[in-house]
Amino acid sequence: MSKDKKIRLGKLKTKKQKAITGLVLTSLILLYSFSLWSQDFAVASSQSSPGTILRRLFIVPLTDPSYRSVFAERSLLMLETVAIAYAGGVAASLLALPLAVLAARNSGGRLSYLGKVILNAIRSIPELLFGVFFVAAVGPGAFAGVLAISVNSIGMIGKLYAESIESIDKAPIQAIKASGGNWIQAFWYGVLPQILPQFLSISLFRFEIDVRASTILGLVGAGGIGVPLILSQQQRNWEDVGVILIIVIVFVMVIDKLSGFIRSKLV
Repeated sequence: MSKDKKIRLGKLKTKKQKAITGLVLTSLILLYSFSLWSQDFAVASSQSSPGTILRRLFIVPLTDPSYRSVFAERSLLMLETVAIAYAGGVAASLLALPLAVLAARNSGGRLSYLGKVILNAIRSIPELLFGVFFVAAVGPGAFAGVLAISVNSIGMIGKLYAESIESIDKAPIQAIKASGGNWIQAFWYGVLPQILPQFLSISLFRFEIDVRASTILGLVGAGGIGVPLILSQQQRNWEDVGVILIIVIVFVMVIDKLSGFIRSKLV
């Protein structure tokens, strides 16, 4: 093929790619425009303006000394929320391990598809549905929140565990088996040292998510700070809502920093 012909083919290919890109972008813009046009954006009447609500949410709780006791009370509930996330995360980290071993191709074999189906099924159900189910099963409170967090977290943790197991180096395992070691010794000395730092990092990352999820689960009566949050919102007590939001933001930021520091030391 001559050089001129290659140049012409290259230009045609570039024009074709530009045409496809333009068509895709135009389609997305039209779809977005239709989505906006089909929505009803009528603003409901309210006794308070957005500026007034924002002032009551953040300015008043931070400047009024009378809300110091409210901060203390809500902080205790936030500690309960963190405890729910921690207990549920620890249980999920342990329960996800056998499912991860089953789902990994190099350990589950032909049954790995079954493990993946189970993990995908768990991951597809929102934590709020788990919260509603366990509140109905065991009653409202922190225990229902722990159960909801533990079951919901298994899906994500198990998937990441399985991917870690699939990426291990097989040479240490083969060496242990060649020297007469059994599968327990091969797992303990060949697999576990490779995956343990990643497992701890995954569990810490999921703990950050579980703290946020535990706050939401309180909305359905699964304990924690979400219960007073929804009550205050329904009563339009924006100052109390602001106190809770400020506490949640501070706790999440602190946990994020601590978790990130620990993960950096593990990996």
